[in-house]
Amino acid sequence: MLVKELERQLGVRLFERTTRAVTLTDAGRLLQPYAERVVTELRQLGLALQGSSSASRSTLTIAATPVIATCLLPKVVAEFARKHPEVRIQVMDGSLDTVRQAVLEGHANMGMAFFVKPAAGLLRESVCRFRLMSISPGERRRSKPIQSRSWKSLDGLPMIALPISNPIQALIDKHLPSAKASQDERAEMNFLGTMIAMVKAGLGNAVIPSFMREECQQHGLNIAMLTEPAVHLNMYVALRRGADRQLAETQFLEALRAHIATSDDLA
Repeated sequence: MLVKELERQLGVRLFERTTRAVTLTDAGRLLQPYAERVVTELRQLGLALQGSSSASRSTLTIAATPVIATCLLPKVVAEFARKHPEVRIQVMDGSLDTVRQAVLEGHANMGMAFFVKPAAGLLRESVCRFRLMSISPGERRRSKPIQSRSWKSLDGLPMIALPISNPIQALIDKHLPSAKASQDERAEMNFLGTMIAMVKAGLGNAVIPSFMREECQQHGLNIAMLTEPAVHLNMYVALRRGADRQLAETQFLEALRAHIATSDDLA
């Protein structure tokens, strides 16, 4: 049917047809090299598209804020790489805005951060949540038990905090006694890692998420899980709205949740 339609459009017969044989006409022989060239190019195009799709499936790019890239992802990426050697993992660390933009522009398959507020063009999916804990200067020891303390016990202590505009700090200030009164006096840092260093130097106390517990223990800090009430901070993965989810993305998120569920340091 397709050949007859082509003959109709060209206005010539391409084949001589009998009950026993089909042979090319002069017009058919003239068209043959062009047809073979088109078929070859279509095959090459199909192989190229197939290779591009395969390469895309085997590479997973994750954008994350520095604290998540430093304290949470290394072990998860290492575990995932051992179980899924066919998937190449790339981690892009950057500010919250950088993470958001990387996902929106398609440079990253997913972004990991504390996206407290939804953003246009992104789908937000809660991955896990972490307790808020307090840290204070301490002497280095081999092992230091995790304590608990109430939010009220922080009243009057010198505090090191994130900027007021930071959504994590906004959650902390809802529970921190005399937060408004202390905002003018407390030291403000842009990064959680800097806060840990300042606390280690004896410059004050701080409230941070519990997934940084291991790093704080390495610095010999006193750690106490905050109670009355116990407050949790949600961590989200951001995906570009309308984008197809790769199998590797689902597998990585499953590995991340499993790692957190089985790790005592991330409770």
